[in-house]
Amino acid sequence: MRIFLFAGRTTKEIVRDPLSIFFGLGFPIVLLLLLSAINRSIPVTLFDINEITPGIAVFGLSFMGLFAAQVISKDRENSFLTRLFTTPMTSKDFIIGYSVPLLVMSIAQGIICYIVAILIGLSITASMIFSILLLILPSLIFVSIGLICGSLLSEKAAVGICGALLTNLSAWLSGIWFDLDLVGGLFKDIAYLLPFVHAVAMGKAALNGQYSAMFPHLWWVLGYAIILTILAIVIFRKKMQAD
Repeated sequence: MRIFLFAGRTTKEIVRDPLSIFFGLGFPIVLLLLLSAINRSIPVTLFDINEITPGIAVFGLSFMGLFAAQVISKDRENSFLTRLFTTPMTSKDFIIGYSVPLLVMSIAQGIICYIVAILIGLSITASMIFSILLLILPSLIFVSIGLICGSLLSEKAAVGICGALLTNLSAWLSGIWFDLDLVGGLFKDIAYLLPFVHAVAMGKAALNGQYSAMFPHLWWVLGYAIILTILAIVIFRKKMQAD
């Protein structure tokens, strides 16, 4: 019950800011519509709907990291967490209470993104459901990064890193806007060491029913999700004990 109540409170804190909701849920949709409009107005297929939809869905998850960092850092700065530490809640309760609403929002965002994509030309297939479910893994990555930043940094610094740095990294190093092979070199090498391009490639393969092409991208994303989730739990627990 206490986890449920805390998760409900976290949800209210997130939806209280309409601007954050727009960027988290609306901005990826705006990008999808814009890129589709550009694709229709040029003589070559630059932004195919089957290619950009999984990419935009993954990019939208970066805002979940921003929400996580913002909520937890704000709770630390206004001493709300310190007061909660006197209750029977454990670090597990806090982590679940912060994470579950964001994971639910991630799936909801992915569903909305795919619905809009269907309205502008994406074919409905059974593999679409699998592609949406796979969004849970990259959402764990972004939420964990947000929890880590929110646990260690001030609200201003955490929001700056997750709102500017993380969203830009996920945008430019995921291969959404351009083929990374066209750039090559160190840029491509760095991109493939990070999970973003693997999350997009995994989503594309799942959407198109090319399940064998999901590997080894799935292992990269799963590995990052597990490591960052454990790291977020450990860092939050140590911070909780220190406070």
